[in-house]
Amino acid sequence: MTERLFSYGTLRDEAVQHEIFGRSLEGRPEVLSGYRLTMVRILDEAFVATSGAEYHRTLEPTGRTSDQVEGMALSVTEEELALADAYEPAGYERVLVEVASGATAWVYLDTKG
Repeated sequence: MTERLFSYGTLRDEAVQHEIFGRSLEGRPEVLSGYRLTMVRILDEAFVATSGAEYHRTLEPTGRTSDQVEGMALSVTEEELALADAYEPAGYERVLVEVASGATAWVYLDTKG
């Protein structure tokens, strides 16, 4: 079964995709409303090593439909979702959201903030 994974950060990077999934992922541009991008420092050394950066974007819920984040709705398998779960740094949780097209997609949210 194919799932959608909304990525606004490193999972859009083809090199990261190859490192995590062993392949390039297919996807399409998508928008998530009710959130805005902020920056966060990642302390998870394995994540920093794989992603290549210490500071990353994260989503902050605002509840305002005028706040929108552009990203990609990536097509992944359930097994690849598990790989993505393992890749994401501590303090991030995968939740199901509705994107602008009306489809549902998984997205990772920082639960520490």
